[in-house]
Amino acid sequence: MKYGLIGEKLGHSFSKEIHERIADYKYELCEVAKDDFDEFFKNRDFISINVTIPYKERVIPYLDYIDDIALSIGAVNTVVNKDGKLYGYNTDYYGLKSLIEKRNINVENKKVLILGTGGTSKTATVVVKTLGAKEIIYASINGEIGTFTYEEVIEKHTDAEVIINTTPCGMYPNNDGLLIDIKLFKNLVGVVDVVYNPLLTTILQNAKTNNLKYASGLYMLVSQAVYASAIFQDIEVSHDLIDEVFEEIYFQKQNIVLIGMPTCGKTTIGKKLAKELNKTFVDIDTLIEEEIQMPISEFLNKDNEKDFRDIEEKVVERIAKMNNLIISTGGGVIKRQVNIERLKKNGIVVFIDRDVNLLMPASDRPLSSNLNDLKKLYNERYEIYKIAADIVVKNNTKINDVITKIIEEVK
Repeated sequence: MKYGLIGEKLGHSFSKEIHERIADYKYELCEVAKDDFDEFFKNRDFISINVTIPYKERVIPYLDYIDDIALSIGAVNTVVNKDGKLYGYNTDYYGLKSLIEKRNINVENKKVLILGTGGTSKTATVVVKTLGAKEIIYASINGEIGTFTYEEVIEKHTDAEVIINTTPCGMYPNNDGLLIDIKLFKNLVGVVDVVYNPLLTTILQNAKTNNLKYASGLYMLVSQAVYASAIFQDIEVSHDLIDEVFEEIYFQKQNIVLIGMPTCGKTTIGKKLAKELNKTFVDIDTLIEEEIQMPISEFLNKDNEKDFRDIEEKVVERIAKMNNLIISTGGGVIKRQVNIERLKKNGIVVFIDRDVNLLMPASDRPLSSNLNDLKKLYNERYEIYKIAADIVVKNNTKINDVITKIIEEVK
């Protein structure tokens, strides 16, 4: 390996595509077991690498030189091999600092609560000190020395004004993970999460719901990668490149989720949209039929809508963890709020709003098999669709006009 990333588990990583977008070199993802770590660094068979969980601190004894920022943090995420000598840096510092500043989360003279105690926690400490934080406290599950348990934080420190999550909680594949209820923090002004997969973690969804400033880890990932690549190549950092690559990667990774009434056009629009944007089309109802081994109409005719919704929820949970999809959902997916919450972790939700007089009852849709039932369903669900949606797009004209409108709104 010449260039790449080492860590224990890298199945969730976006680093390869980011680095290969930044520069003209092959970037490899190399999973290194804990028992093989020593041998890897004794061999020094690489030019430049990034280091991630759980090796950012363990790598330090193998280095011949550590820059001042990495030294102050006590963690290294970038290692360059110069004529057999290893030089260590911490570009996470620049990535996290860029993220906080980009999202205008002011930590100056603020009380900051940092979740976690690992290498990234140490990075966050140096960053917020640099940015003028008044007080820093730490939360850990076991309440190790110098930290508070999450229960103690709730008892004593709900006056924290900024929260930074440096733990893997909420990271793929455990997307629903949550360590703390931010609604208890009455002085809170912003929440930062270093997790980048999913694009929006549960704690950040809660921040958004409560109209707080929030910052997701993808911008940090791209920023630190641009800084690392500059060190690899011994060139100046391009801040314009950070924004450019971030926007490209975010749009590529983001799902577009189509919700709306039966026969509103979700499938037709979804397939054309997928082709236009080079994304993969997924139909939730089709996946459910594969699961139940029968048409949905036949399943629902057995008067077991709850069982159907349970299956739908499980399928949504699985698909919502994936990236770069156009997802067509069933008309009733909005009946369970958890479905929308999960779909929004990696996606933007678009309500395909078609006038009720243009919708068509269908015999294979038991909940809207006649005009009266269809109109009743429309009236029951219309406001729920609007509340669930990030974007509302009318579909009363030509399909191509709808496609164009969705792309404009999403971008």
